[in-house]
Amino acid sequence: MKLTYESWVESNDKFTIDDESKGALNVLQWAYGEYKDELVYACSFGVEGIVMIDLISKIKPTAKVVFLDTGFHFQETYTLIDEVKSRYPNLVIELKKPILTVEEQAEKYGDKLWERQPDRCCHMRKVVPLRETVSNATAWLSGLRREQSPSRSQTNFVNKDETFQSIKVCPLIHWSWSDIWAYVEKHQLPYNPLHDHGYPSIGCAPCTLPGDTTTGSRSGRWANQNKTECGLHKS
Repeated sequence: MKLTYESWVESNDKFTIDDESKGALNVLQWAYGEYKDELVYACSFGVEGIVMIDLISKIKPTAKVVFLDTGFHFQETYTLIDEVKSRYPNLVIELKKPILTVEEQAEKYGDKLWERQPDRCCHMRKVVPLRETVSNATAWLSGLRREQSPSRSQTNFVNKDETFQSIKVCPLIHWSWSDIWAYVEKHQLPYNPLHDHGYPSIGCAPCTLPGDTTTGSRSGRWANQNKTECGLHKS
């Protein structure tokens, strides 16, 4: 059942942020209680994603996690996914692929589409696969933080998602970059080693460079292009 506009707004008033998780565990407890198996987590396996997975495992050890496998990710990302599968064996982790393989896309649209038409590439390899995933779910989870970018600064715990005609739940909105790393250190969580080499946000290898690691911003994504979002999180 989709939330009405009124109940969506009311839901955000239910949560407090004065606990250690800054409301995240409270939000997750509510979300899985509300949506049960109809809630899916779309995880990029950046460091925020690792924190989210650990928090989710405390609430719903058998939760469904989807990774949008564009075919262009760093090898370090795939290695990390295998580590996470071993650490949380009860999680259901699905690698969701686009309709076209990397080779088929190149044959149909030409080489390096991400350089010539990055929005089109993202739409085919990320937006459409997530739309297919969310169409079978009532709501989805995201690890967005308000600190990451101006376009994310007004994100709420519970959001009306016009892009996918769904409900997007974001438990980490009040977490800072230092909060994320403190949690990783405290719980000795695995993470992508590219973070240690100046990558605050990790996406597809052809479109990601090192960036500003002060706040874990989106800098470094789609370098040298007027683009910081793939289209999954339109304001």
